[in-house]
Amino acid sequence: MNRLELTGLTTRPSQVWGGVRLVPLVREAPVEGLRLHREVYERLGAGVVDVGPRTRYLAYIPHGLVANWSGDGEGAEGPGGQSAAYGTQFGGPDAPRTLRLPRPPLHRMAKRRPGDRLRFLPLHLALEGYLALHFGGPSTAWEEWSRRALREGLSPRAEDAYLGWSVRGLGDALRIFEIHPDQCGVMVYVSDALAATFVVPHPEDYRLLHASLVEDLYGELVHRYALYGAPVAEFGARLGVGEHIRTLADLRAAARGQERAWEEAHEALFARELLDSSYGFDRVYRMGSFTLWRFLPPFVRDGSGQHIGETITDHKGSVAYLKTFRLSDAQILRGYLLHVLAGADWELSRAAGVLGSSREELVRRIRTAGFSELLKGNV
Repeated sequence: MNRLELTGLTTRPSQVWGGVRLVPLVREAPVEGLRLHREVYERLGAGVVDVGPRTRYLAYIPHGLVANWSGDGEGAEGPGGQSAAYGTQFGGPDAPRTLRLPRPPLHRMAKRRPGDRLRFLPLHLALEGYLALHFGGPSTAWEEWSRRALREGLSPRAEDAYLGWSVRGLGDALRIFEIHPDQCGVMVYVSDALAATFVVPHPEDYRLLHASLVEDLYGELVHRYALYGAPVAEFGARLGVGEHIRTLADLRAAARGQERAWEEAHEALFARELLDSSYGFDRVYRMGSFTLWRFLPPFVRDGSGQHIGETITDHKGSVAYLKTFRLSDAQILRGYLLHVLAGADWELSRAAGVLGSSREELVRRIRTAGFSELLKGNV
């Protein structure tokens, strides 16, 4: 697979609050055999993740997600045919709906739990994959590279992100707008730029996780658009001249026609940058008939938005879970440069030829991208 397939998901007319546009995603039927619930950690803030031998990852980690799947892939049904997510507790309407756990250092980004359960850290799988992009540094000891670059590679590497609470208007939009009965996801736009996509397998999972979007991470571009962008146009339905609608059936048909028109407009104008792009997928864990992946974009500098993320797909490749993060122009540039350098075996003259620039210009771009420590001081 090299593309995202949102088969079985359809859009509903957008809801607008200032510069934030929420596009609901609904399913005709929930994904059988997979449920998600949130695992909240005490002492909200920076967390430490052990990702390998003598390697730790430090980041803001508000919560984890636990995927619960059945052994045969035919559904995780409990008594009476009711599907229940792990962590559900009996009680009144005020009973807690998530597990609260202490905050020791977490072992790995994705960790198997007893039974058919897997705990993973939303968005951190994708971000760690981006940070590890050509992390080893130069593969050939050309004279231009510093001793530190050859010994330690791109270490340490860090990226900045903004908490959802700081994205202007996002918290209000998520709080005010209603959730559709069959809603299993949402596409978040800021100044009509796709900021994030979030999809889960079941409507009940979405209701429990809807508010968690304000705890997610968003890129610099999204924060800037929210802060300085103007309000966007709202969706308006036009049902035609009054004499063409004489019965309730006519009104229903006109409303459905408007819904179809919105779906076509959304696919044509908004969602193409996510769905038309090709991705490099890295398998993280196989869960029965489901697979957890993380993906990276091609880092093509064509001016379009590019996204990293993670997804759970079924045996047909259809998306059951999806969460994306929009990269800034600077992050796309860094990924692009690293791909070009690695493709040229880290030889500056050859990489400059691929880029159609001089060696001196390439050195300047490397320093501008924040990779100055890779180069010797006299280069």
